[in-house]
This record gives sequence, C-alpha cells and structure tokens, in this order.
Amino acid sequence: MNEKADAELKKQEREQIIELGSDITKSSKGNIYTLTIIGQVEGHQVLPETAKTTKYEHVLPLLAGIEESEEIDGLLLLLNTVGGDIEAGLAIAEMIAGMKKPTVSLVLGGGHSIGIPLAVCTKKSFITPTASMTVHPVRMTGLVVGAPQTFRYFQRIQEQIADFVTANSNISKEQFESYMMATGEMATDVGTILYGKEAVASGLIDKLGGLSDALTTLHKMIARQSGQGKGKTRQKQ
Repeated sequence: MNEKADAELKKQEREQIIELGSDITKSSKGNIYTLTIIGQVEGHQVLPETAKTTKYEHVLPLLAGIEESEEIDGLLLLLNTVGGDIEAGLAIAEMIAGMKKPTVSLVLGGGHSIGIPLAVCTKKSFITPTASMTVHPVRMTGLVVGAPQTFRYFQRIQEQIADFVTANSNISKEQFESYMMATGEMATDVGTILYGKEAVASGLIDKLGGLSDALTTLHKMIARQSGQGKGKTRQKQ
C-alpha cells in the first residue's frame, strides 16, 4: 500500500509540474513551493492555444492551499511574463501580498506590465542582471468607447497599480509614474524598460541576484518564522 501511495504521489507531482509549472521541494531547511508565472496572465477571456499562459483560476485556489498547508513553509515565485489581464494579475498579486508565510520572487527574463505588481508582491524580490521590466500605461485592445469616462477609467486603474507597486516596494509613486509615462525610451510606445541593476537602483526590486540568492533568503525567512513560532509555543506552556 505504501509503495502504491508513493507512486501515486509522485505521479501527481509530475502532473502538477506539467500542468501548473509548479513543484514542492522538501529539505531539512524547509518545504518550498515553487510557482511560475509565465507567458501571459490569462483573465476572463481564453487566449489561443498557441500562447503560453498562466491561468488565474488555477493560481488563486493554489495560493490559498499553500497558505493553509502545514507541509509548506514558503513560496518561491519565478517570473518570466509579458503581462496580461490587469484584474487577474492584481488578484494574484493581492493574494500573495496577503500571505503570512515567507514569500520570495525572482524575475527571470522579463517581468513586464502587470508582471511588475507580481514581482513586488512578495516579502523579498530579486531580479537577475539580464532580466528586464517594462513599465507602461494601461492599454486595451479591441473596441473602446471614445468618451471621457473611458479615459478616467484607465487613469483610475493606473492609480491602483501605482499604489500597489509603491506600497510593496521602495520606489516612490512619482518615480514610478514618470517611468510609466516616459517618452523616448521605447520606439513604438510610451514607458520605460528597466534592466536588473536599474530596477534595483530605482527601488522597484529589492536585490540583484539569482536562484541561489533567492533560495538562501527564503530559507532564512523560514528559519526566522520557525523560531518565532517555537518561542510563542514556549510562552503558552
């Protein structure tokens, strides 16, 4: 029975990696759930099968399960995303920002557009030297009603994004908005592209580093939280 149960568990873990791009790493330093945000963040509309997507309806209940699980000590968030649906991206970011467990993000390749709130929503954020982040105004494709209310709606969304980013990072709102509305940085668009060192210097991302740096920080956070938990238990006794 134990062998069958172990085989079934391994099968489920393999399927989880394939379907969600996630994995659980167990070690003496703690159990870490690794979650990837890749391609486009898919929202209320289903994107073509040819596009790599992160589906928010899969991620939200997964995050709730991670927060409640007694077998998971921390979350490592790996990002290589071009952005996507604003509401879906913010929903995931708000979920992670509201978690009590240790969380660390690592931007690999790109953390563009709505990927920026996702990059800063963790307790500590890292970016590799070659990774980039594109800060730009809210955009919408398809039919748009040409009325003042539409532009006001866009402005309010931008304010919400700016407020979230500045509340979860060390960049000022003025600086972030200046990056968002910059001209001359991008050939066919408004906005700014920040690479690793620039993202850290601006205060948008906490540290420059790679996988080992992110994991080391996460292990320290887990150990610190574990020690605090033991201290509370002793006090109760």
